[in-house]
This record gives sequence, C-alpha cells and structure tokens, in this order.
Amino acid sequence: MLGQLLIASLLLQVTANQQAAKPSAAQSRQSAAKDSDTDDPTGLLKVKRIYVESFGDDIISKELQSMIVSSLVATKRFKVTENRDRADAILKGVALEKTSQELHAFGEATSVAAAGGGAHSEVSGSGGAISGSSSGSFVARHMGTNDSSVNTETINEARVAIRLVNPDGDVIWTSTQESRGAKYKGSSADVADKCVKQLLRDVEKLEGSRLPSSVSTPAPEVK
Repeated sequence: MLGQLLIASLLLQVTANQQAAKPSAAQSRQSAAKDSDTDDPTGLLKVKRIYVESFGDDIISKELQSMIVSSLVATKRFKVTENRDRADAILKGVALEKTSQELHAFGEATSVAAAGGGAHSEVSGSGGAISGSSSGSFVARHMGTNDSSVNTETINEARVAIRLVNPDGDVIWTSTQESRGAKYKGSSADVADKCVKQLLRDVEKLEGSRLPSSVSTPAPEVK
C-alpha cells in the first residue's frame, strides 16, 4: 500500500512539472504574434504618426531636425506628433554640415611678334680712286596681351543619417543622404527633402509589392 502511494505521488509530481514547463495557449499566441510583428518586412506601412527625436543641441542639428519635420508635414502622408507615447515610430538622426572654400584661377596670354632685316654694301676703285656705298634696313614689332583672374567659391555640404524605430525598439527603416546645396535652396533644406522623399518612395514600393500581380477580368456576357 505504501509503495503504491509513493508511485502515485511521483506520477503527480512529474505531471505537475510538465504542465508548468509547457506554455499556455495564450502565451504561445502572444509569442507568435510578437515574432510575426518583428519579422514583418512591411512594418513601415503601419507607421502613420511619427515622433521626431532631437538630433542634437547645436544650431545645425536643430535646423536640420526642423526642416525634416516640415518636410514630413508637407507630405500629408504622415502626422508629426510631439507626444512620444502616441507615435507609431520614432525618427532618430545625426546631422552634419560643413563649409569649405574652393579656389579657382584662370589665365590666358597671347603674343604676336614680327621681325625683318636687310643689308647691302658695294666697294669699287679705279686709278687710285675708291668709292663705295651701303644700305640696310630692319623692322621689328611685338604685341602681347595677358588676362588672368582668381576667385573663391564657398561650398556648403550637409549630411544626415536617420532611422525609424518602432515602439519595441526595432529599426524598421534607415536612410543616409548628403547634399552640396541646390539651385533654389541651401544644402540643409535639400538634404532634409531628400530624406523624406526616400521615405515616401520606400513606402510606395512596399505598397506596390502587396498588390496582386495580376487582376482577373470578368468574362464577357454571352447574348
């Protein structure tokens, strides 16, 4: 009798340990859902509201951050929020701008020269009398022009590296852009515009990949 009780007790203990080690169905579903969100290549499509984190305390970083915010708002595709808890993704970035000068020198010279010459001499004598004559000529001309200029050009360059991070801390999108300025705007505005345009292109590419490859057309009605 005692032996049977010991065996039953051991069986109950083993069963309890197995149940404790086995995750519940709810836990399995939550884990699967989390893995699915992490591995989802189209996570960028879920982003509608963006919180833009500070790029830095210097003037250049603040200026580029402000320009990126303006570009995002202008797309009408995303909402920029200052409430971090309400954002679908957080945009983080590092900005750099530098100014350099290039020296341009130009020189051109033209020279024209001409020269000419001639000589003639004659000596004759007869009966102790000697007579002679000589003649000569020479012409030389020279003309030259010289044109040169030196100037410096100021070059502004901006670079920015940004990334979108979801609330779980996973990076879902990155971009690095640089600019040496544009015709009608400075380098900072140009590089901010490039970053946002790249984001829109990547979103549209993902949307296109989710569309069906072919759309079936209905058969014509037979009358």
